[in-house]
Amino acid sequence: IQHDASSYFLIFILFLPVLQLNFLAGGMLRCSGNMHVPSMLNVLMCIMDVVFNFFLIYPSRELEIGNISVFVPGAGLGVEGAALGTGLAEMLVAIMMTWYLCRCSKELALVGRPGSFFLTSQVLIKSFKIGVPMCVEHIVICGAQILTTVIVAPLGIFAIAANSFAITAESLCYMPGYGIADAATTLIGQSLGAGRKDLTRSFARITVATGMLVMGVMGGVMYWAAPLIIGAMTPDAEILSLGVMALRIEAFAEPMFAAAIVAYGVFIGTGDTLMPSIMNFVSIWAVRLSLASCLAPSMGLKGVWLAMCIELCFRGMIFLIRLEKGKWIKIT
Repeated sequence: IQHDASSYFLIFILFLPVLQLNFLAGGMLRCSGNMHVPSMLNVLMCIMDVVFNFFLIYPSRELEIGNISVFVPGAGLGVEGAALGTGLAEMLVAIMMTWYLCRCSKELALVGRPGSFFLTSQVLIKSFKIGVPMCVEHIVICGAQILTTVIVAPLGIFAIAANSFAITAESLCYMPGYGIADAATTLIGQSLGAGRKDLTRSFARITVATGMLVMGVMGGVMYWAAPLIIGAMTPDAEILSLGVMALRIEAFAEPMFAAAIVAYGVFIGTGDTLMPSIMNFVSIWAVRLSLASCLAPSMGLKGVWLAMCIELCFRGMIFLIRLEKGKWIKIT
């Protein structure tokens, strides 16, 4: 595991610059009001990732389709092929996204624009003020995910596999929430930039409510379809049982998880990143990890996911409270 993981991580690191370029170009397009192009290109990236993985992971082989035998070429690179396929998909989409940003976007195209590209102290200070808390927050969250794996690891290989599959399956629920959060960031930023604080608050409430509704429905679907979702990933009965248990516990937290995700997007739209980052840090490290470390020895994987469910509900609640207080509207 260590060798394969190290190889995967090395290839992943080499493609980080293009992944960051993708994030930056997509973020700028969304903030300018263009949600369609970044969304379509990121969908294309997922499709290319699957296609590249199909050819790079496995060796050349014969596939039986009905009564027809089809030769499929392959590189047979295994785990390294998975990392390379993902990296190539990221690189191609980053090139397309950046080209569109620089040449086609009416608001952001660089060609023929007057002005200077030299940075000013005012721009740098605001960039650091907004960006540094988010950077630290992502480091902290990744650290928490690693520590969660450390907590799960002593529970055995079945618990590790079930935890991994359940986290992957849960993304079906929360990815729509992140999409709504991106839309919220755009709407809030443009409304506040126009000086419409009344519209800013209205958009905040609408987007958060929409996110909670969508993820609440998705949580219900996940609860019902958990055996089908995990069953599509593994035939092992013990992993299936643990994975279904985890998803059904997490389904109850999806509406409040949506509240935290979308409200965070709202706050980012005003440049308010410090306090939300602190809230995420306290919630994950003080609530989730402490509960998980206490419950895991006695309750196993169920205790870890119960801790996660409680923490997500707590996080959603504190984000909703801050949203209603309205102090974030004054941040510029």
